[in-house]
Amino acid sequence: MSGKVESSKKDKVKKNKTTKAWITEHVNDAYVQRARVEGWRSRAAFKLTEIDDKDKLLRPGMTVVDLGSAPGSWSQVAAKRVAPGGRLIALDLLPMEPVHGVEFIQGDFHDDAVLKSLTDALAGRQVDLVLSDMAPNMSGIGMVDQARVMVLAELTLEFCALHLKPGGDMLTKVFQGDGFMELRRALQQQFETLQMRKPAASRNRSAEIYLLARNKKA
Repeated sequence: MSGKVESSKKDKVKKNKTTKAWITEHVNDAYVQRARVEGWRSRAAFKLTEIDDKDKLLRPGMTVVDLGSAPGSWSQVAAKRVAPGGRLIALDLLPMEPVHGVEFIQGDFHDDAVLKSLTDALAGRQVDLVLSDMAPNMSGIGMVDQARVMVLAELTLEFCALHLKPGGDMLTKVFQGDGFMELRRALQQQFETLQMRKPAASRNRSAEIYLLARNKKA
C-alpha cells in the first residue's frame, strides 16, 4: 500500500513540474506575447496567417466554415480577409466570444443535430473553404488520441464532400501516426493537389501538421 502512495506522490510531483514548465514556456512564448499586443485571441492566429500569406486561401466575398473555432483567433483572421462581402460560419464544442462578422454555432461536430444547424445556416449555399483546427480532448494515451484526431479529420472530409464546392479548398490539422497515410490517399482522391504545412507558430515538439487540399474535384 505504501508503495502505491509513494508512486502516486511521484506522479503528482511530475505532473506539477510539467504543468509549471508549460506555463513558463507559454508565458514567454514570442507568439503569445505578440498575439496579446496585436489583439489576437491566441497564438494560433499566426498559423493561419502564415499559411494564407503563402497559399492565398482567403479572398473577399468567400463563404468559409471554421471548425474547432474557439477561442476565435482563426475566425478573427478569416473574417478580416473575406471582407467585404464574405461570410464566415464558425463551430466549436466550447463557447466563443462574438467575433465581428462571424456566425457562431456551439455544439459537438459529431452530433447530427449540430451538423444540421450548420447545414441550415448555409441555406443551400456551397462553401469556398473549410478550415479545421479541431483537436480532441487529449487523454495522454497516444493510440487513443491519434484515433480521435483522425476521426475529426475524416468527419471534416465528409463535410467537404457534401458542402464544399467544386474547386474549393480544405485546410485541416492532423497528427502524423496511424491513419495518416490513409487520410492522405482519401484527400488525393477528392482534390487535385495536396500539400503539408508546418507554420513557424506551430511548436517544434508538437506532432501537429496541416494538410492543405486544394481544388476539389467535381
